[in-house]
Amino acid sequence: MKKIALLLLVGFGITALANQAAAQNKQEWPELKEFHKVMAQTFHPSEEGNLEPIKTRIGEMVEKAKALQASKFPADYDNEKMKKAVNQLVTDSEKLQASIKSGASDKKITKSLSGLHDVFHQVQGLCSTTENHEHEHKEGDGHKH
Repeated sequence: MKKIALLLLVGFGITALANQAAAQNKQEWPELKEFHKVMAQTFHPSEEGNLEPIKTRIGEMVEKAKALQASKFPADYDNEKMKKAVNQLVTDSEKLQASIKSGASDKKITKSLSGLHDVFHQVQGLCSTTENHEHEHKEGDGHKH
């Protein structure tokens, strides 16, 4: 009985280590994490009608999208689909910035930000194709689903 219990503990330990390694592997792309922070802190207030965060931080969002685009993609994510999705993040964030600067309506800003959020989820979805990815967020990042 002790041998079975020991084998179960070892098995659980190996599984936990594998899961931890996969989680660490997912976090190898710091530029994606940085873009995510800005997205989380601007998109969710917009869902409640507060567009001030996106209006004041759109320059930062464009900067983070360009940094992501210029970054070294982790080997598992270095493919044409991912490059296309990241390029779309840059294009859409620049379009949103132009809209905000030209005095677009709150409705148009909200719609554009929502579309940009959808593209961000495409990027995350492409990250999940190489591993069992659940939409995880650190506590306090403001991005909950």
